[in-house]
Amino acid sequence: MNKALLSLKEVSEYLGIGETKTREILRNRNCPFSMKIGYRWYANRKLLDQWLQEQTEHKGGSFTG
Repeated sequence: MNKALLSLKEVSEYLGIGETKTREILRNRNCPFSMKIGYRWYANRKLLDQWLQEQTEHKGGSFTG
């Protein structure tokens, strides 16, 4: 994926998790990579990748907000 912003469905596929959990993560105000445009939620792919890298470096880190 070369897009800068990923839709909720694309984030869900990218992370391999369900759309309900993806929506929960994106709506969390402490989420460092989400943004709302109109009524839709998106993820900044670059920030999402950085966050994933940080989580894997912390061995089993989880997003609790």
